[in-house]
Amino acid sequence: MTESSMWVPLQQGRIPDLIADRILALISSERLRAGAKLPPERELATLLGTSRPSVREALRSLQAKGHVQIRHGAGVFVADPATTRSLRDAVFAEEMSLAELFDMREVLELPAVSWAAAKGDPEKLADVQAAFDAVDEASAQEVVDWPRLQQLDAAFHLSIVRAAGNRFLSQTLTVLQDILARGMETTLQVPGRLERSRGDHRRILDAVLANEPAAARRAAAAHIRGARKAAFARLRSENPEIE
Repeated sequence: MTESSMWVPLQQGRIPDLIADRILALISSERLRAGAKLPPERELATLLGTSRPSVREALRSLQAKGHVQIRHGAGVFVADPATTRSLRDAVFAEEMSLAELFDMREVLELPAVSWAAAKGDPEKLADVQAAFDAVDEASAQEVVDWPRLQQLDAAFHLSIVRAAGNRFLSQTLTVLQDILARGMETTLQVPGRLERSRGDHRRILDAVLANEPAAARRAAAAHIRGARKAAFARLRSENPEIE
């Protein structure tokens, strides 16, 4: 998708409102995702066929409503949705246990992988395949870059949630992946876990691409429960008092 296909000249109406509506539409359709940087003000005005003051007013309006963040000297970025911010605040405030977080992964990821398999969106499944290829290649390296692998592992799971077509699930899982990141890093380094994780990912991918919701759900459940077991085994090895 080229940038010119996203930013086309505006039609009739109050220009700042039209600009804001165009950006919101791109965010809602996930063509602009949380963290994405918008074109510079001058470029955006040119792409939309409008003036810089109108663009500036639209961006200020979007910032006031929490849709974008204006970082002086850096640019304008798509903000985390309100649901994501609220859930992240709640989770950190409650200091949820590792067990609770793995429970929530099952609650969120099992229906998501099932829906992704049932929906079979070709474009989004291509993204799932690409995410799988990236994490699988990183997993197979003789010297593993653990921080990068952790990011790619999370990206694979998030690509499946996006393929499910439910934006709330995508926003929610992003929060849980943020919180599980440290545990995922240590879990993947548990002896034998990396190889099992690669096999789990392959089974999940095959079931999703074959449009087999039940098989995809079983594969995802086995993967998450295996990760849970490895996480607690690692915790017990480091903290013998944990039962």
